[in-house]
Amino acid sequence: MSNNFDVIIIGAGITGASTAYHLKKNGVDKVLLIERGGVASGGTGKSAAICRQHYSTSLMARLARESIGIMSDIEKEKVGSFFQSGYMMLLPPTLIEAATKNLELQHSVGVETRFLSEEEITKMAPWLNTDGVAAVIFEQSGGYADPVRITEYFVHKFVKNGGEFRSDTPCRGLIREMNRITGVVLDSGSISANIVVNAAGPWAPIIANMAGIELEVRAVREQDSIWQARSNRPLPNVSISNAVDSIYIRPMGENRFLIGQGFPKDYFDVDPYNYKQTADEEFVNLILQRASDRYPTLDGMRLMTAYTALYDVTPDWYPFIGPRSDIQGYCDACGGSGHGFKIGPAIGRELASWIVDGKTSKEFSQLSYDRLAKRQLFIGAYGGNRG
Repeated sequence: MSNNFDVIIIGAGITGASTAYHLKKNGVDKVLLIERGGVASGGTGKSAAICRQHYSTSLMARLARESIGIMSDIEKEKVGSFFQSGYMMLLPPTLIEAATKNLELQHSVGVETRFLSEEEITKMAPWLNTDGVAAVIFEQSGGYADPVRITEYFVHKFVKNGGEFRSDTPCRGLIREMNRITGVVLDSGSISANIVVNAAGPWAPIIANMAGIELEVRAVREQDSIWQARSNRPLPNVSISNAVDSIYIRPMGENRFLIGQGFPKDYFDVDPYNYKQTADEEFVNLILQRASDRYPTLDGMRLMTAYTALYDVTPDWYPFIGPRSDIQGYCDACGGSGHGFKIGPAIGRELASWIVDGKTSKEFSQLSYDRLAKRQLFIGAYGGNRG
């Protein structure tokens, strides 16, 4: 095995895997992807993987749209990876004005989205209790994905194209010489690289701090649950962000649904190496009540499992991507903040081009960690990871 690489990527979640794949696609010779566990064994593997393009900045809307395009192409080769079921967002009266502006912005970057009429809501969502719902937004091209299968696709193609993947290979440290990162430390020894990409999700700040690099990313618990609904009744057949009751839901097939609690809610910082991985009873009861009230045909559904994943959250809920002005040979690729999977395919493509070309668009460069020092944080219309 080689001990010298052009690029080393730490973390085989969606962002790291996509970056690795696109680096090889762009002709980079020696690329190494390392992962402390297996493919998508961190936050990616437990992602709800709802795919939507409803964002309040053109950058995020574009990245989400392009990621859906990439996953649509993957589905043609790896059936069962991406399901273009459609996406709905349920709005309370307080968000109508912001949502209207967001739709205008999304149209400007090519997202096909619109408000549904009352007649359309009745026809398309007979399972919906509309009490308190002021409007419903619909995206035909949205839906959901299997996060593990999508990530595995990128890693498989990366290796097939000549990349090297090492699972069960934790990064024990970054090698720093003055203001440059020159490699990583593994259990087997040191490996050098021209560029190291930190795509370690909730573990990214721990790795950065090994070399004295500041990285303001929090690891917080995110609970999800899977339910079995009764048969012979109309059931939700699209992914839904419910801003009225602050829950989200997506179908999983065979009358099963993944349901979680959305923003606003309390977020609790945890140690990513040591946190409670089972869901709280209060969370399960909340989901059961809110989902049954909003979607009456789910009444009587049975809990299959409930668990806790991790979000890696930045101060403005937008990821940190790309190089920094104060240290060479290092790139951030973390801080998904609950958006990570749905934009990860396009993030990896653009970051790979940035690494190869040494430059990127002004819009994409705003994701650099440098924005903290410049006080140029992103501001979403809804708050939190609603975008």
